[in-house]
Amino acid sequence: MEKITIGQTDHDRISAAVKAAEATSDAEIVTVIAQHSDAYHDAGLHYAVAAMLSLLALVAAFPAFFTDIALRWFGGWEHHLPAGFLLTLLLGVQIALFLIVRYALAWMPLRMALTPGATKLRRVRRQAVILFRACAEGRTRGKTAILIYLSLAEHRAEIIGDEAINHAVEPERWGDAMASLIGHMRKGDPGTGMVEAIGLIGTILAKHVPKSEANPNELPDRLIEL
Repeated sequence: MEKITIGQTDHDRISAAVKAAEATSDAEIVTVIAQHSDAYHDAGLHYAVAAMLSLLALVAAFPAFFTDIALRWFGGWEHHLPAGFLLTLLLGVQIALFLIVRYALAWMPLRMALTPGATKLRRVRRQAVILFRACAEGRTRGKTAILIYLSLAEHRAEIIGDEAINHAVEPERWGDAMASLIGHMRKGDPGTGMVEAIGLIGTILAKHVPKSEANPNELPDRLIEL
């Protein structure tokens, strides 16, 4: 999984897009790009445990096959191995399988590829909510902050609005902006996706949360890169 870097040019473009969008609306736009929203270590652990239990289930279903293999490798001329030896051998193989799978999934690209999409969706959403609460929620006088969050490794994005934004705009209205974010992310150009999304969101905000006479810049316009 190649790490995507956001250059200074993209930072400048995104900041300029935020300023332009905020010039026509009382909303405050916060932009965040993260390499990933979670390490997904639990996914690797779950696969390792599943592999270990699957082996146990196979041995329980085909005990003769397992016994024949044990006799072939460890029995020599013997036609019987003690039950204690077989159980110890099974435990050793289970531990070895657990460690093999666990350390194989320490490689982030493989762990990310095997993590279910629903899990990624939940983790990205959770991280976006955490960041929104830390960076935007309740930090503007009119509760007009909106967070645009892009998680690169998962190829997923979230748009979360403060109270006034949610009251004025239905969540479905952000669909085109989300599509732009994801589309350009898959092309390896998240900067352009973010700029286009800000423009689309700005157009909606200008209509539903228009600029008033008192329109201070309450939150930074710069991109936050995690």
